[in-house]
Amino acid sequence: MNAQIITDQELVRHYIAGDHSALENLIKRHQRKIFSYILMIVKDRPLAEDLFQDTFIKVINTLKAGAYNEEGKFLPWVMRIAHNLVIDYFRKSKRMQYVENQEDYDIFETLNLFEDNVEDKIIIEQIHEDVKKLIKYLPEEQKQVLIMRHYLDQSFKDIAEQTNVSINTALGRMRYALINLRKIAEEKSVILTR
Repeated sequence: MNAQIITDQELVRHYIAGDHSALENLIKRHQRKIFSYILMIVKDRPLAEDLFQDTFIKVINTLKAGAYNEEGKFLPWVMRIAHNLVIDYFRKSKRMQYVENQEDYDIFETLNLFEDNVEDKIIIEQIHEDVKKLIKYLPEEQKQVLIMRHYLDQSFKDIAEQTNVSINTALGRMRYALINLRKIAEEKSVILTR
């Protein structure tokens, strides 16, 4: 099987059908981009290697479960998984704060610190959920640019290339997407600030 000619989607189908070399080809094809992305964010090679492995464990589990349905968009899907695992890692490491045991420390101050963080996290998560619900009301071109920029962390140059438009058009679509999101939020009485 020549991995250069076969599309990602075909390789995914081959893997699901039992050809394990297809997954190896997919990993080889995209590992530099995915690993570089993870390393750029976490700035720690051993941690990036762990997260890279976790990403492909999740990819394998999802493919084996038959839950993959990103028609022809394998790389953005894997990048989103990697991104989510990085975010999860940072959330867990931030939550596990260490409190030095001193005689003069106030346990209630420590509890308040954790309560504030949990409350903030819940509010921020709710805002993110509300935004995701509102995005579906945007025109398709605006929705596409907004998702590629904010959820897949792609540059406007990459977005322009992938959607076959100029960078100015991609920027314009993003601007209108944000304006329209605010209007839709007002119409639906959704508060998007803390």
